[in-house]
Amino acid sequence: MSKRSGDFVTLRDLYEETGVDAARWWFLMRRGDSHLVFDLTLAAARTDENPVFYVQMAHARMSGILRNAERLPEEITGTLDLTVLGDADLELLPKLTAFPEAVLRAAREREPHRITGYLEDLARLVHGWYHGCRVLGEPAPVQQARLLLARAARQVVGNGLTLLGVSAPDRM
Repeated sequence: MSKRSGDFVTLRDLYEETGVDAARWWFLMRRGDSHLVFDLTLAAARTDENPVFYVQMAHARMSGILRNAERLPEEITGTLDLTVLGDADLELLPKLTAFPEAVLRAAREREPHRITGYLEDLARLVHGWYHGCRVLGEPAPVQQARLLLARAARQVVGNGLTLLGVSAPDRM
């Protein structure tokens, strides 16, 4: 796009090229008063380098764990027993509990980029947890605690995406 040559891209063109979710995310991930460089190739990519894809994948992965847990004979109930959790599990908790404050601050300061930043940080922790912690097939107390963590992570990521008007897919 160039102002001097008269070339421009409409929002409709942008949506068709990248999808609505990616376009929204890219506009919201920067401060309103900062320069925006919109990388069309990256925004359309279905890779971990694309921040919206990465966050949506975190939601889809947690959904997958919970879908697989539906086949278990016991329900996901109870309270979270912190004594059975490892370091990776415990690293996820403070970030999950920080969500309400992150939303309040973003609203108070009218800075939605704070939510995209929060979600990217959370997604990084969720993906690390997903790769480092087995959920299903663990001893019952550990499995139950990790299923509750997966449910909480899915809920927080989903709520954050919904606030931004971005879809939270259960499968990708």
